[in-house]
Amino acid sequence: MPFFVEVILPIALPQTFTYRVSEAEFQYLKPGMRIAVPFGKSKFYTGLVAQLHHNQPALYEAKEIHQIIDEKPIVTETQLKHWQWIASYYMCTIGEVFRSALPSALMLESETVISATREYFIEEATLSDDEYLIMEALRQQSSLKIQDVIAILNKKNVLQVVQSLLAKKAVSLQEEMVEEYKPKLVRYIRLFPEFNTNDKLEELLLILKNAQKQKEVVLSYFQLQATERKPVSVKKLTDFSGTTSAVIKALIDKQVFEEYYVQEDRVSFADSEKDKVVLNEFQTKAFDEIEAVFTQKEVCLLHGVTASGKTEVYIKLIEDFLKEEKQILYLLPEIALTTQLVSRLTQYFGNKVAVFHSKYNNNERVEVWNQVLNRSDKAQIVIGARSALFLPFQDLSLIVIDEEHEATFKQTDPAPRYHARDAAIVLANFHQAKVLLGSATPSIETYFNAQNGKYGLVELHRRYGNAVLPEIQLVDLKDSYFRKRMNGHFSIFLIEAITEALSNGEQIILFQNRRGYSPIIECMTCGHVPQCPQCDVSLTYHKYKNQLRCHYCGYSMAKPNSCHACSSIDLTSKGFGTEQIELELNTLFPEKKIARMDQDTTRGKYAFEKLIDSFKNRETDILVGTQMLAKGLDFDNVSLVGILNADSMLYFPDFRAFERSYQMMTQVSGRAGRSDKKGRVIIQTYNPDHNTIQQVTNNDYLGMFKEQLYERKIYFYPPYFKLIKLTLKHKDFEKLKESSLWLYQVLQQQFDIPVLGPEEPPVGRIRNEYIRIILIKIPQEKSLTGIKKTIQRILNSFEAVSQFRAVKVAVNVDFY
Repeated sequence: MPFFVEVILPIALPQTFTYRVSEAEFQYLKPGMRIAVPFGKSKFYTGLVAQLHHNQPALYEAKEIHQIIDEKPIVTETQLKHWQWIASYYMCTIGEVFRSALPSALMLESETVISATREYFIEEATLSDDEYLIMEALRQQSSLKIQDVIAILNKKNVLQVVQSLLAKKAVSLQEEMVEEYKPKLVRYIRLFPEFNTNDKLEELLLILKNAQKQKEVVLSYFQLQATERKPVSVKKLTDFSGTTSAVIKALIDKQVFEEYYVQEDRVSFADSEKDKVVLNEFQTKAFDEIEAVFTQKEVCLLHGVTASGKTEVYIKLIEDFLKEEKQILYLLPEIALTTQLVSRLTQYFGNKVAVFHSKYNNNERVEVWNQVLNRSDKAQIVIGARSALFLPFQDLSLIVIDEEHEATFKQTDPAPRYHARDAAIVLANFHQAKVLLGSATPSIETYFNAQNGKYGLVELHRRYGNAVLPEIQLVDLKDSYFRKRMNGHFSIFLIEAITEALSNGEQIILFQNRRGYSPIIECMTCGHVPQCPQCDVSLTYHKYKNQLRCHYCGYSMAKPNSCHACSSIDLTSKGFGTEQIELELNTLFPEKKIARMDQDTTRGKYAFEKLIDSFKNRETDILVGTQMLAKGLDFDNVSLVGILNADSMLYFPDFRAFERSYQMMTQVSGRAGRSDKKGRVIIQTYNPDHNTIQQVTNNDYLGMFKEQLYERKIYFYPPYFKLIKLTLKHKDFEKLKESSLWLYQVLQQQFDIPVLGPEEPPVGRIRNEYIRIILIKIPQEKSLTGIKKTIQRILNSFEAVSQFRAVKVAVNVDFY
């Protein structure tokens, strides 16, 4: 009987692949184990065992596997089921989910290794300079990787040289699997066993009588052992004794100390238990209601106003679920938020907390993965951004999704284009776990589900402690400019409010949802605006680096001194971003410390922490930022929040523009007055009578919900219709136009539901590729699975047409 294994490969092909194994391998392998398999001409890839069977593949000859990498599965069967669901629902391949889910250090790929075939025997005259350098290097070491050859020759393309040496039979090639994960080994020392008696210790001190520094190190070692009663690391001993590692090495050579290594985690938190959380009467009521909902429903929405103390309710709930000794996942939309939350949760739960997000390096992510897989005490509570959803949970009991309305929970590129909130609810269902969604401004779909009884709903309308909701004031920019009551981009009213807050020793947050200095540099003579050569957008001016930059493809150029079209030197900037606001504030308040939080200032691993800690410790007076500021950050000394231009969010070409604007403004406003002092929010706008701005001013979430729900119903948008967006890209404009029209016509003939397009998006070309969009609207009563299968069949036919094969098509289900 033949033995086969079905393998998932981390590539965007629609099928899994079958490989042949021996009977012993068949008995040993389990789903979720990694194996190295051949794919293509010579490469080996990391594959994941999906299932074992006895069925010979019909269309190809099954190859043998190369090697088994794991001793036990590193992916659980529940994970595999969840991945299959993501691939099916979001119309991508299981390989794409695998590639996105697994830390890249666990996905090994073979490397080409070059070695000399025999002793260096070839005539030097027959070798070129490059070939000679490689052969000389091979005399010094047994083998070279392709990367080493690139470094030696200082060339990007070295394959021609390697091919030439192969032809001369001077070298041979092999493929090797290289383990990328390197455990962290910490160097420790201990006394040789023979010095553990009192007599021997006196003898030791006599031996070191003339080596004063060595004697001091030995005495420091005894001191450390007596006070801490745990193994002594070399680093701790050098710091404590003020000596160098050379002195310790001398003691090791004399066989006074022996060294050994211990594997340690790169990220761990101190074990500190704080007093239990005490909830006020409103939080207690909400907590009891959530527990009651969980007896009947799997998902509950906690709708609590900003600063109502939702985090304390989460902590109390986590405390309860921890008693079951199961795992808990706490999802956040932004890495920025994990900074504050980790410090709060580690105060209560100490080293039971693990953190997982993309700012962690490969080794750190592998360690967290292994902690979760092995149900370590250090990973009972996992805090993370959307990628934490893919961790190998063994027995999940609770998922908390904070700020559930946030758009950053949706992955846009690359595939899988999943929504973490929706995928988390499905994951919880596989584990029979509960889900708590929390937000001050829930997404319309979630609130609609809560109103219809699909989810439970608990509301928290009072702020924590003595804090009251901030007073929101509107400034009419048209009127302020007309009356000349503006200073740069600040109304006199806002400047007076900032001055008053600063004089009271309070802090200020200013919000402008655009980074850079200015979005446009325009020639006043001919009207020319510098454009990105690769995208259909104007270049954004960054004054700090004195360059124009494209925020889509990263193209940059130095700021021109004259117009590229007419050579005029009369250039001016239009619009404003966070950088310009920061510079204006430095002019208005030169004595004060001003910081900026946007994508440009938070690129480093610990940049978020430094900015947030500096503001929390009151070292910064004014913090200017983009939407990063709007989410769940808690600063008790902020009394004033300023929104510099509310209109830029309102008039964005998106059916969610008004909902997103309401959420953004309400969340930013919620940063003010979170302690005893009443906060103020000043919103600058050209349109103070706009419905959405009035709803923010009156904190009228229900008014916004009802108005948006009515519009969604009449225009066929969620939650009444499901949306699938097809994005087509190609460098040839005419070919794209022809192919998108063909696809649209086939879809329209096939379905009796709304199919819109092919439309050009607001930015019609990115990275030299033109873009067209087709939108399919699916009513609730239609079979979503059946329609998706038909769409996939049409896309397969589309790819089969030879002239359309080069057109890229991306499918995005629930793209909003």
